[in-house]
Formats: sequence, structure tokens, C-alpha cells
Amino acid sequence: MTSKNIRSLFATVFASIALLSASLSVAEPVLRVSAIPDESPTELQRKFKPMGEYLEKKLGMKVEFTPVTDYAASVEGLINNKLDLVWFGGFTFVQAKVRSNNKVIPLVQREEDEKFKSVFITTRNDIKTLQDLKGKTFTFGSESSTSGHLMPRSFLLAANINPDTDMKRIAFSGAHDATVAAVAGGKVDAGALNISVWEKLVSQGKVDANAVRVFYTTPGYYDYNWTVRADMDPALRKKLMNAFLALDKNNAGDKEILDLQRASRFIPTKAENYGAIESAARNAGLLK
Repeated sequence: MTSKNIRSLFATVFASIALLSASLSVAEPVLRVSAIPDESPTELQRKFKPMGEYLEKKLGMKVEFTPVTDYAASVEGLINNKLDLVWFGGFTFVQAKVRSNNKVIPLVQREEDEKFKSVFITTRNDIKTLQDLKGKTFTFGSESSTSGHLMPRSFLLAANINPDTDMKRIAFSGAHDATVAAVAGGKVDAGALNISVWEKLVSQGKVDANAVRVFYTTPGYYDYNWTVRADMDPALRKKLMNAFLALDKNNAGDKEILDLQRASRFIPTKAENYGAIESAARNAGLLK
């Protein structure tokens, strides 16, 4: 083989290697998104679909929503680099913050999440106040739910009611809609869930508000937010935040997204907003 042929062979090999390297390095970037399973997986997928399509256009990258089996999986997925953006409740955000040693950032929250509330519901006529829950059966949502467990428990304790000792039996339904089903079906005397899901179920006619009624509404507290890892590229984080903040209910397309998220608009948030949630979790012995 002549030196000219050898040079030509090497040039071909190096060109092939360069093309292979280039093809491997330009794999399509993907934003991996999930949410705490506070509602059924099909409902979470339905709610996120228009949002995902909107974010793809704004970010110029693929957006994939992956449901998780439980609240803990959403925390582990983010801090172990399997997810990039997660819809957390206040308590799950605090858990992620503590577990990651402050390496997660709450990006935005709905305006409604500045003063979020939980409702206590029942079908029984003899339950009119929190005190009437003594000796009754009761269900929370998920153990890691802010509005379905942590804050309802916190307000019960503030009213000198210890659910573990003062109630006949407590259970965990796993999700807000499951709590309503358990109370409506007579499996428990009462339960607590977030006010947003309650109002949605009532408006959709999925619960008979004449049979199941709210007997106590909590004071407001900070709750849900969209959280990212602190190591996310700052430019992407800024584009992501701007995309959420740009949603405008006066725009028909944006209104559909906001309505599904049960939001009037998104606003910036910060870790300090969830200090009261962290204190409540530590006082209730729920933060490990």
C-alpha cells in the first residue's frame, strides 16, 4: 500500500470516528418531569399534557412526564438525578431539601399556594368541630402529604387532639381523591384533604356535597411548588422560570394550562417560604 493510500485510509477512519462522536454527543436533550401522586396517575397525566407541550415550545427541548409510585419516589428521583423538575407539596420539598443537603431549588408556585388550605370532611351529623373527632375513625391522605397529613395533623395537635391516641383508628388513603371516596363510602367517619382537590371534585359533580360536607377549614400556609436540582444549568433554569411566569390567563391557550393546574398564575418562590412547614414536620416527628 502506498503512503498516499495509507494517508487516505487514516483520513477515512478519523472522519468516521468524528462523525460517530458527533452523533453520540448531540443526543436530544430531555427535561424529565414528575409530580407527587396526590391524585390518580391518569389525572396527573391529563393535567400535565398541555403544560408539557407548552414547555417544549418555550425551552426548545423534549419534555417527558413520568409518574411515580409514591411521594418518596418523587423525592428520590430528583435528588438522585433521575428527574429534573418535580411538582412537590411543601412537605415533600422540605424532605428533598433535607435529604439533598440543600441542593434543590423551589422555582415557582401558584399564587394560590401562598395561602393554601386543607379541609376536614365528614358524612356524620354529630361531627361539627375538631373536638368531635375524638373516638372516631379518620383518614389522612399520603403520609408524606403536606395538605393531606402534615398540616391537618399539625392543626389537630394545636387543638389538643392527638390522632394516634384520641381517635379510634386512623388510616392513610394515599391520595386526596381516595380520602373523599373513603369518607363518602363510610369506610371512615372523617378525613382531611387539600381544598383545591375538594373544590374540583365538587364542581365536577364527583362528590355529593349534600352528603359529604366540610366541617373545618384550616388557616392558610405555603404549599405546592415546582422544584429543580441546584445543579441545573442556570440558563435552562431561567428559561424554565420565565416560561411559567409568562403564562397568562387572558390568553386562551395559557388559560387551559392554568385551569388544569388550578392556578390563576405562577409566581416566584424561595426555600425560606417553607420554614413553617419544616418546623411543623419536626414538631410532629415526621421529618427524618
